[in-house]
Amino acid sequence: KGIEVVHLHHDVRNPRVSEVIGQGLVVQPERLVQANISRVRHVQQDLVAAHFGTQEPGHGLDGHRLRGGTNLMGQPGHAARYDYEYKRNGTRNIFLFCEPQAGWRHVAVTRQRTMQDFAHQMKWLVDERYPEADMIRVVLDTLNTHKPASLYATFAPAEAHRIRQKLEFHYTPKHGSWLNMAEIEFSVLARQCLHRRIATEARLKRELAAVEATRNAAQATIHWQFTTADARVKLHRLYPSTSL
Repeated sequence: KGIEVVHLHHDVRNPRVSEVIGQGLVVQPERLVQANISRVRHVQQDLVAAHFGTQEPGHGLDGHRLRGGTNLMGQPGHAARYDYEYKRNGTRNIFLFCEPQAGWRHVAVTRQRTMQDFAHQMKWLVDERYPEADMIRVVLDTLNTHKPASLYATFAPAEAHRIRQKLEFHYTPKHGSWLNMAEIEFSVLARQCLHRRIATEARLKRELAAVEATRNAAQATIHWQFTTADARVKLHRLYPSTSL
């Protein structure tokens, strides 16, 4: 039994220029983070360190959006060139779970990132990954689908309530998605797998599964050095203040 801390985040950046010619999926992370100042006190190190190896383990979940497209070729007589423009062939969303100190991560590919997609990921976490856990703490950003209402929009009230009772959400503050350790795992995926065009969804899943299996076998952990004391200095404007 345990409590898991799950980190969920979505990132928005410009499309990366691909060096691979042809059609396929191209990575375009998205950053959709909103303010939740009251949650800034929930710094990850405290959550993970306090519950690792207990009946309240911790996890992270993150998400990225993939877009498919074709690079525009140069005119006849000119070398081929690559630009940010592309013909869109399709999109895929990636959810990433991360338990930093246990050296475990899991990647799920979905066609969308709706309330239902989020709800089914939370159900998987509760019922399949940690069925014996008493509570699962989820670190995530404040994307509009990342809320308990998604469970009730997807499942029957009794089932939604059952899942909700085992989840405790902790939101990153505005411009503070870097506080989510799952972003570090996504940077690994970007370097090893998502830095180029990927032709099909099946291939995307195979390559992500290979990276996941390799890192899980190595039990690769995250050495998080940003402490609560650091947060009170660097993020002092986000903490409530009192004047006498």
